[in-house]
Amino acid sequence: MHILFIADPLESFRIYKDTTFSMMREAQKRGHQVVASHMTDVRWQQGEAVSAQVRDITLTGQADTWFTQTAKRRASLKDFDAVIMRTDPPFDSEYFYATHLLSQAEREGAKVFNSPAALRNHPEKLAILEFPQFIAPTLVTRSEADIRAFHAEHGTSILKPLDGMGGTGIFKVGADGLNLGVIIETLNRGGAQTVMVQKFLPGIAQGDKRVLLIGGKPVPFCLARIPQGGEVRGNLAAGGKGVAQPISARDREIAEALGPILMARGLMLVGLDIIGDSLTEINVTSPTCFQEITDQMGCDVAALFMDAVEAAL
Repeated sequence: MHILFIADPLESFRIYKDTTFSMMREAQKRGHQVVASHMTDVRWQQGEAVSAQVRDITLTGQADTWFTQTAKRRASLKDFDAVIMRTDPPFDSEYFYATHLLSQAEREGAKVFNSPAALRNHPEKLAILEFPQFIAPTLVTRSEADIRAFHAEHGTSILKPLDGMGGTGIFKVGADGLNLGVIIETLNRGGAQTVMVQKFLPGIAQGDKRVLLIGGKPVPFCLARIPQGGEVRGNLAAGGKGVAQPISARDREIAEALGPILMARGLMLVGLDIIGDSLTEINVTSPTCFQEITDQMGCDVAALFMDAVEAAL
């Protein structure tokens, strides 16, 4: 098969941990041709199918120069056996427009994973609102008064923007409310920007767990991202320590409830964020942690993913 990965620049990959790299490596191992592009290279022009400037990639197995590539060529997305969308957030206007181009490619016959429409319909912070039975007390608002009332009721709280990734822009406000006003000003920008507020979950001390769904089914191991050095954020990008472990009974309960629903909508790969017993985010754009789980637990997550892709074609 020819598999097109629409991803961030390959030169930026840290291959010892990059999930897209592990997908590419597994695809090549199975004899598939790996092809790469970036959303900036995707276009639609009247009279043509959606196309992209692409490069055929060969993984070398070396750490320094980890791939070789052919010259760029333009190819229609519908001519690939599968298109894997792996562009990182933020989910800004350009990402939104990109999903519409990919939806047009789907109408032309391309097979895109995850579904572009599902990416649009599942913003990663807000997607949890559909499943209130699994989440902690949560507020989504632009109102400073509402945020203050929530904090007064629930005490120590987490405030975060809706478009962040990797733990950026996340604030913890203690029960005393110290700096709450300036944090609200920073995040909601005078009422111009929506903010999510969640009751602080002490379970973060044991890690912000990334539970992966592949083909609607939970991977049996998760990665607990444990805050370090007084940080409240467990995100690996914020210095968290990743510790792989079997999923708990509660993790499995949440995963098995959401898995079939999300898979039916075209979300083949999903990363659930769970703190303690509560679902905090549903990640659909470019879920990670494949290599950490594989390295620590011996569960070949990339192989599970490629099995699901092949089964869907």
